[in-house]
Amino acid sequence: MEDSRVEVMRPGQYVVLAAALPGRASEAIGVGLHDPAEGRLEFRFRRDWDEIADPEDAAVLELLAGDLDARTREMGAEGILRWMEDTLSNAILVSDRQPVMMGGFESTLRMLYGRNVQPRVLPFRTHLPVYTCRAAAGRWGEQAEVEPAGWTEAPGGLRLTKDMFVAQVVGRSMEPVIPDGAECVFRANVVGSRQGKRVLVENLDESEAGGQRYTVKRYVSEKRAEEDGWRHVRIRLEPLNPEFEAWELEEGQECRVIAELVCVL
Repeated sequence: MEDSRVEVMRPGQYVVLAAALPGRASEAIGVGLHDPAEGRLEFRFRRDWDEIADPEDAAVLELLAGDLDARTREMGAEGILRWMEDTLSNAILVSDRQPVMMGGFESTLRMLYGRNVQPRVLPFRTHLPVYTCRAAAGRWGEQAEVEPAGWTEAPGGLRLTKDMFVAQVVGRSMEPVIPDGAECVFRANVVGSRQGKRVLVENLDESEAGGQRYTVKRYVSEKRAEEDGWRHVRIRLEPLNPEFEAWELEEGQECRVIAELVCVL
C-alpha cells in the first residue's frame, strides 16, 4: 500500500511570465509547467489584476490565461513555448526555461506558483484563511474570535464565502480522496442534510476513536420518525480507506460537526 503512494520524480521545465506595464515595476504574473515526456503544458496565473494594472490593462491580462490555453491546444506544448520565446516582449515577458524535478504535476505547478508569484491577499475574493483544526473549532464555536494563521490562494473556479477556510488533514483514513497532509477547503455552518457528506468533526470525548479529537469522515445517519419529529437512531463516521474502521457515536457521546469538505487543494 505504501509503495503505491510514492511519487515518481521526473524531469520537467517551467517558465515565469511577468508584466512590465508603463509606469509600473516588472512583476511576476504566472508560471507555466511543461512535462516534455507527455507533451503537457499548463499555466497558473494570479487573479488580482486590478491591484497591479489600470482597468484597461487588467482586462487584457485577465484574458491572457484563456488565450494561452487556446494557443497551446492549437500549437502543442513545444510550439507555444517557442512562440512565446520568439514573440513575447515589452509588456509581457517570459523567462528562459528552467529545469525542475516533478512529482505530481498539479502539486509541482502549485509549488512553482507559490515560489515565484506573490499576489496580493484579497480576503474571500482570491484567498481563504488558514486555521488549525483546533482553531477552526473555536472560530465557529462558542469561543472568542480566532485569528487565522495565514491566507492561501483558493482555486480560480471556486466561489468563495466568508464561512470557508483551509485546514490540513493529517492521516490516511480518507485516502485516496484526501492524501495524508493535504490542505483542504471546508465550509462551516453546514446547512441541510449531512447525509453522505465528508465532514470535519470535533470529538469531544477523546477516549473514543483512539483519542482522535478532530477527524474528517463520511457522515451516515439513520433516523426514526416520532410524534415530535425525527430522531437519530444511529450515526456512523466512515473512512474511505478500507484499512480503517468506521466508528459509531454512542448514546450520550458528544460530537460536533464543524464543517463540510469543499475540495482538496
